[in-house]
Amino acid sequence: MNPEKYSPLTEASYYILISLITPLHGYGVMKKVDDLSVGRVKLAPGTLYGALSNLHSSGLIVSSGETGNRKKKMYQITAAGLALIEYEIKRLREMVNNGTNLMKTDKGAV
Repeated sequence: MNPEKYSPLTEASYYILISLITPLHGYGVMKKVDDLSVGRVKLAPGTLYGALSNLHSSGLIVSSGETGNRKKKMYQITAAGLALIEYEIKRLREMVNNGTNLMKTDKGAV
């Protein structure tokens, strides 16, 4: 799997993928993303289920059964999804480091 094919991830997809390191159903993903982002990222159901469908068809997540009386579908990240997250973290860290370093050296630039 070539992570560059899927990069850069949208912020919503990034948060969905990292929330699925442990299996969750849709509402659980919405809640976890809200918690992780301290309320900054809110996923509407249409956004969430569209992203889950895209991530599933790309092989980045899989369905991992059902839970509860209402048979809520569970999702979990795949090895390919984990590789993509590792790639994205490295890419984002590089961006932050480059920006931080330039801000330290070029503060007077317009």
